[in-house]
Amino acid sequence: MSEWWKSATIYQIYPRSFQDSDGDGVGDLKGITARLDHLVALGVDAAWISPIFPSPMADFGYDVADYCDIDPLFGSLADFDALLAAAHERGLKLLLDFVPNHSADRHRWFVESRSARDHPKRDWYIWRDAAPDGGPPNNWISDFGGSAWEWDAGSGQYYYHAFLKEQPDLNWRNPDLRAAMMGAMRFWFDRGVDGFRIDVLWHMIKHADFPDNPPNPDYRKGMGEMHSVLQLNSTDQPDVHKIAADMRRLADGYVGDRVLIGEIYLPVPKLMEYYGIDAPGVHLPFNFQLIDAAWDASTLAAAIRDYEAALPVGGWPNWVLGNHDRPRIATRVGSAQARIAAMLLLTLRGTPTLYYGDEIGLTDVDIPPARVVDPRELREPGLGLGRDPVRTPMPWNSSVHAGFSTTDPWLPLGDDWPTHNMAVQADDAGSMLAFYRGLLALRRKHAALALGAIERIRTEGDVLIYERALAAERIVVALNLSDEQAELSLPEGEILLTTTGVFAPGLLHPDQGVMLRVSGA
Repeated sequence: MSEWWKSATIYQIYPRSFQDSDGDGVGDLKGITARLDHLVALGVDAAWISPIFPSPMADFGYDVADYCDIDPLFGSLADFDALLAAAHERGLKLLLDFVPNHSADRHRWFVESRSARDHPKRDWYIWRDAAPDGGPPNNWISDFGGSAWEWDAGSGQYYYHAFLKEQPDLNWRNPDLRAAMMGAMRFWFDRGVDGFRIDVLWHMIKHADFPDNPPNPDYRKGMGEMHSVLQLNSTDQPDVHKIAADMRRLADGYVGDRVLIGEIYLPVPKLMEYYGIDAPGVHLPFNFQLIDAAWDASTLAAAIRDYEAALPVGGWPNWVLGNHDRPRIATRVGSAQARIAAMLLLTLRGTPTLYYGDEIGLTDVDIPPARVVDPRELREPGLGLGRDPVRTPMPWNSSVHAGFSTTDPWLPLGDDWPTHNMAVQADDAGSMLAFYRGLLALRRKHAALALGAIERIRTEGDVLIYERALAAERIVVALNLSDEQAELSLPEGEILLTTTGVFAPGLLHPDQGVMLRVSGA
């Protein structure tokens, strides 16, 4: 029997913004539990929840103060157990977001580490003496801008932080630290979670000698200071694959096909290495090409072909349109092409991940300056790098605060929430929600879409065409990536779904996609 995650669709929940159950304006675990039936009706198979561990919230949960508990903002361990049980009762899998590269500076490990140079946990983090001029040990840049080194006057050394200074990097070369973190993963596996999304996996090991990173010859103002250097020595080191292999062995030791998904922003050839080199790595190294690719037929066709060709033997593909860090797909390509994007995501070979709100076509929300909370935007304002616009609350209905909360939410809702919400679309057979439900129902019904091969990838002008095939079943997908009518040649077949309007053989309307079940070889 195929592993469940191969035919599954994963749904990412940003917990602060999904559903507030206690009226504090922030989403929580009980809120997620109350909305699980939406996931069932939508037709997804698993939920991935962004971090819910205790945290000072300097980076909204990605600064973890305790890897084996729940932040009171979200609830309790009992609330988590209830959520997990409710998900499993509905046939849904539950994945947690594991943050192994760094902790919070308030984690007791770091408090002990910085207390004295000879403390047993000193080496659990990355400490270095100052350069001869008293400055940072090297030129490494934080992903949020500025030096990645912070001076600690109390102990007279710098510590490394790839992100905020409140997020010191853990030293995965230390065996005791590695054992403690593997124990944290085991804690949640023992509790019954079905897997992890592993945050910034490619960051976890640094060059042992800490040489400078080379300057980026293509850097230009406005890219973000992190891009002023090439992160050749601070990320993607060979030893990281040993860690991934250890995590994989741990996951594979549990019954029920536990899955590991790695966040890795690297070119495709390097991405492939995270499937494993000397031993199996993560099951799914996240493939972000649809987030960054130019939105035209030839570019997408080449991306699909190259990715499929690069996969190692046994490597299962995956695709992503958006997440909590990147602009929403409906903002990037427009509302008409957002349907094309949905059909693309859910008909390509591999495991798709869907970001909450995309199923109703949510767009980025303009955040007034006084409401900005994202530390990245606050540190490098005006560059368009802020993540608040894609993390806004889910609009469930037309009631006060969109049914998300009984009070003003932590981030503002979009201006159109009274008419653009889940309840309105649930009653509209032509809505984006109905379209997503139809797509996901077809993935469940047709094995060729869930597990079949992808073949005959081609373009005709601005139309992307490919076939999915398994045994005798063949499904042709044709997507018009333009706002102009396109003539094309397709085989005759049963129309399974169109993005909009009626499909006329021999042409596609502007922004139209079609799925045909065809016969023959």
